[in-house]
Amino acid sequence: MSASSLRLLSKTKQNARIVIIGAGSAGIAAGTRLLEQGFKNVLLLEAEDRIGGRIHTIPFADNVVDLGGQWCHGEKDNIVYETVKNLDLLEATEDHYETFKCVRSNKDVLPDEIADQLKTIAFKSIPDRQTELLDFNGTLGDYCNQKFWKELAKLPPIDLTIAKEFLEIFHKFEASVEAADHLYEVSAKGHLDYWLCEGELLLNWRDKGYKSFLRLLMKARQDQQRDQPEDLGVLNGRVMLNRRVSQMNWSGEDEVIISCCNGEIITADHVICTVSLGVLKAEHKELFVPGLPLAKVRAIEGLKLGTVDKFFLEFEHPPLPSDWPAFNCLWLKEDLAELRASELFWLESVFGFYPVSKQPRILQGWIIGPHARHMETLTEEKVLEGLLWLFRKFLPFEMPHPKRMLRTQWNANQSFRGSYTFRSTYTDELHTGAWDLEAPLQDVGGRPRLQFAGESSHKHYYSTVHGAVETGFREADRLNTYYRSRTAQL
Repeated sequence: MSASSLRLLSKTKQNARIVIIGAGSAGIAAGTRLLEQGFKNVLLLEAEDRIGGRIHTIPFADNVVDLGGQWCHGEKDNIVYETVKNLDLLEATEDHYETFKCVRSNKDVLPDEIADQLKTIAFKSIPDRQTELLDFNGTLGDYCNQKFWKELAKLPPIDLTIAKEFLEIFHKFEASVEAADHLYEVSAKGHLDYWLCEGELLLNWRDKGYKSFLRLLMKARQDQQRDQPEDLGVLNGRVMLNRRVSQMNWSGEDEVIISCCNGEIITADHVICTVSLGVLKAEHKELFVPGLPLAKVRAIEGLKLGTVDKFFLEFEHPPLPSDWPAFNCLWLKEDLAELRASELFWLESVFGFYPVSKQPRILQGWIIGPHARHMETLTEEKVLEGLLWLFRKFLPFEMPHPKRMLRTQWNANQSFRGSYTFRSTYTDELHTGAWDLEAPLQDVGGRPRLQFAGESSHKHYYSTVHGAVETGFREADRLNTYYRSRTAQL
């Protein structure tokens, strides 16, 4: 028996070296589950100077805001909800995302009767997709258009110009849900792969933020003081921050050699890679030695990670009139043509502004796609200047000047390179999906050496925190099953 074979046989839960790349939802879920299962040598390498990944809760204004994951989406079969349901951490978000005002670029406000009819057509038809899409061969954009005009024809006549303007807003809103540049790149049939969890879809974290869930996973203190070193609970001493990985060499017979950008070398028996799909797309050719199998490369290339960014504007007092819960921006054709010819062209994809739960002095805006990626390259002063121009253009009242503004830059950050995943028409063309991304790279004996987790590797809950957490648990369980079977054989 070779020396490497003997070393492999000597590995147990007590001494197997497991390195997790990334301390986001999936990485933290994998690490905490492995420790629960009795593994002793677990280490997380995180490129950023913080944990959380695309969960990023920060102090702002009267309490906190979430720059990344913001809501618990659904209740039934949702691991996040199941974890916290009895802890009084969640509540349903106010209905601002249904009751918003529709304002045109000439300052006309759609009568509530007309706006409600258009919203009903758009939003109340969404659940029907799960059945109607079974026989639909186009894109999600094609489906939405057909459904919209079919339902509109059943109502008393509505001005077609206004209906078209609203349809554009609906497209932008749905594209933000998908993280797509536009709905014509989203696979309608692939959309069926996504499972909605039953129950309230917009559960907010009161005044605690999404990070309170990660603290629960880690069994860390919830009453973390800002001036104290962060408590990571069971992961204390197991997370190395500012450790960007430059290479994972899995060519050897019995271990993976991990090279960090700071020159540090770490060896592992098993690696669980939880980096975002955006990082895999940009870096997989250099990151993995030898290169990844073609099926996995096809999944990385075929799946898509889009850009959804947020704005948070803090005001001295609640900025909107009491009868304005929120607003969306409907562009007149001539105004849009003028905008596209100006340096403020990116404002076309800013579709709506809404109050933040438990933060009435904050207005939150959303922007998607290529225009979001352009916005990320601008200075904060230029971004604020553009948003104030937008307010003056649309609102029939004067907005107060904000005290300060935050904007996210998920695409520009090389640790993420985007927001979350969806199934594109190109995914269908390549006949690939999360199943190819999920598949572990194993040696001849079935030992998982290089494993993959993260929301993009979930077949049904991609784009969500609960999906990311499930994949972390999945990969921990894979290792646990392997070591249990070895113990049984011995």
